[in-house]
Amino acid sequence: MTWDVRTRNTMFRRLPVEQATGRLYGGRHRLRVVYRTRDLVVLGLGVMIGSGIFKISGEQAATTAGPAVIISFLIAGGVCFLAALSYAELSSIVPVAGSAYSFSYVAFGEIWAWVVGWALVLELLLAASVVARAWSLYAAQALADFAVPVPSWLAGVIGQEKGFDLFAFGILVLLIAMLATGSRMSLRSLWFMVMAKLIVIGLVVATGLKFFHPGNLTPFVPPERPAPHGATTVLDAALGAVTGSHPGVFGIWGIFAAAPAIAFAYIGFDLIATASEETDDAPRKVPRGMLTSLAIAVVLYVAVAVAMVGMVSPDRLDPAKPLLATAFGLAGARSMGKVIDIGAVLALTTVILVVLISLTRVVFSMARDGLLPRPIAGMSRYRVPSRATLVAGGAAVVMSQSVNVLTLEQMVVIGTLFAFLFVSAGVLALRRARPDLHRPFRVPAAPVTAVATILATAWLMLNLKVQTWGYFIVWMTAGVLIYLVYGRRKSQMKLLLDAAPSGRPVAARMDAPPPGVAPLDGAFGGPTPGGGFPVPPQGRYGRPNGPVPESPYPTGRYSAGRRPSGPYAGEQHGGEPPRREPHARGPAPYGREDVAEPPADPYALDPDVPNPFASGPHPAAGQYAPEQLGSNPYEGGRYGAGPYTRDPYAQEPYVPEPYEDGEREEPPSPGGRHRR
Repeated sequence: MTWDVRTRNTMFRRLPVEQATGRLYGGRHRLRVVYRTRDLVVLGLGVMIGSGIFKISGEQAATTAGPAVIISFLIAGGVCFLAALSYAELSSIVPVAGSAYSFSYVAFGEIWAWVVGWALVLELLLAASVVARAWSLYAAQALADFAVPVPSWLAGVIGQEKGFDLFAFGILVLLIAMLATGSRMSLRSLWFMVMAKLIVIGLVVATGLKFFHPGNLTPFVPPERPAPHGATTVLDAALGAVTGSHPGVFGIWGIFAAAPAIAFAYIGFDLIATASEETDDAPRKVPRGMLTSLAIAVVLYVAVAVAMVGMVSPDRLDPAKPLLATAFGLAGARSMGKVIDIGAVLALTTVILVVLISLTRVVFSMARDGLLPRPIAGMSRYRVPSRATLVAGGAAVVMSQSVNVLTLEQMVVIGTLFAFLFVSAGVLALRRARPDLHRPFRVPAAPVTAVATILATAWLMLNLKVQTWGYFIVWMTAGVLIYLVYGRRKSQMKLLLDAAPSGRPVAARMDAPPPGVAPLDGAFGGPTPGGGFPVPPQGRYGRPNGPVPESPYPTGRYSAGRRPSGPYAGEQHGGEPPRREPHARGPAPYGREDVAEPPADPYALDPDVPNPFASGPHPAAGQYAPEQLGSNPYEGGRYGAGPYTRDPYAQEPYVPEPYEDGEREEPPSPGGRHRR
């Protein structure tokens, strides 16, 4: 029975891993490779360590957990580390710019990918707007602390919580222009600012520990008390409806209640996955950079929290004032307030920069898949997605100036946690559907770890406000409507599956494999076990399930020595006279002076033995004649087999560009530039 992939052409169509990554795992649109492992660590620290490190420990200690906020930081860090393990595994399988959006496309299908991508757009768009506003507030505070005179006409348009703000507008426009032009200054600036803020954090911790007093840590877990009247979380509302109890703060419950707010500080490690297409050897370096940066961030946050609660008792802190600067003032080190101002401005600058990078990569990925208008995915001459940068950045500018975004901080959290749920579930889905995939990084004890991550993430989401959930439902409903009206019809996967290759039925059964390739389960005559598309095997030439038929001639470009020779060699092969090796020297056989043309494929294994992974149809040879094979499943363009015989994404033939900085270009091996 012939399996027709068009029967699966619905909203739940999945993107095959091989199609997501392309022939070279760097992706279907080639972005410039700029990141190394240490760059990814800096990228993670740039977004995870913002101004929150200077205020969140004091804020949660004074209002929710007391000195036990230190444990709250460890709990939130543990939950984020579990989620980071899932991101690390999927990043090693699908190292593309879409992050959780692309993971969901491969694991669950298109509609779920759109839902996750729409949640990521909410997270990143709001994060850029919120942090730009916070940057303006801290910059205005720094000018006041350093006694810098500000004209009256300027004082009314900077440091504003809502309405037009010149500082917020200026910082966004500056960073957007830097990213849209592909400026190398962005990475260098990121390094400089991250190193500078790490020095500031080191000074804060060292100075705080000088004033450390163990008595400020007692009682470590203050007695529980009723929570002040305010916004109610979903969990509080549910417990109140079932048990009639009211939410409380401090005590054991306060330790866990502070964790969701603290998790907001750690959010950002997931954004490293959006840099996969621009990272050399991404399947190994992205997981390494992600986990390393998160571990460093947890250590730094805990260190600042210890210094904070050790300097001043939380009972003496006023949550309405800058808490860390207030603590240093009470301890007798008022000059540290200026250092904190500088550190906060630098920290927030790096956060905006990394968030904008991630936002543009997610929008770029959704656009090249057709779920957003395709022109947005266009690449500029700088080899960066400039259109996506301008569109996404422009939306962030408009939102920051027209919406009171500082009241919507929890919307950033719920969008991120929603993506965490799908990524953790995606690990389980791909372990079951595609166990054959190569996984440079594997989640330890995957079923237990993934389920624990899902439960912990769901618990964090339930601790968000009811109002936040209401806004989130409205945003996601609007997103689903946009998909049904536009994305479902314009999806490149839909168009690709609708356009069946000419000359043979879709997924037609093959009677025999190509020469030199062993039969593969699911590759000839039916779907693969996971219900996906028939795909080539993994590995450089695949990992056959049985013995590989030996070729009449040994492989290799210069393997003429073992070929049949002698005056009757031609009779063994249909009476053809022996061909001359393209690289052989001396007179041609039988007095022929003509020289064989070089092979059409410059990377063919042997001029006379067809490469099963080369472009174009194989010549007829021996028992595998064209009438027996039908159509070669591996023919056609950049993407290899099956219905993907043409590249729907390429607008013109791909011509490798020379390497920058004067490096000499080397031809890639048949398995891709980065296969190890």
